[in-house]
Amino acid sequence: MKVKAKLKKGNVSVKVLAKSPMAGKEEAAKKKIDVEFITHMTATVNGAVVWEASTGPFLSKNPYMQFVFNAAAAGAKKGDKVEVNWVDNNGKTKKGGKKIK
Repeated sequence: MKVKAKLKKGNVSVKVLAKSPMAGKEEAAKKKIDVEFITHMTATVNGAVVWEASTGPFLSKNPYMQFVFNAAAAGAKKGDKVEVNWVDNNGKTKKGGKKIK
């Protein structure tokens, strides 16, 4: 997972490139691979949740997510780390993060 976070004019812009096949039941059968897709993603800063998304196999392979949050409301500043976690349909979790520039 690749994460970028940048503070500009009081808002933090975050970009996430997740590596997942995002293969639902039909696609997995067609490609002869295991069913695997991200079901839930969460981003936190200093323990506070700043973004959440429920997803499914409808997203493309290796999905790209982008979101913006207010730094003051989250208590975030340059140097703080944005942590992104996800859970897939098999219960596996992955973590990634980046310091805010």
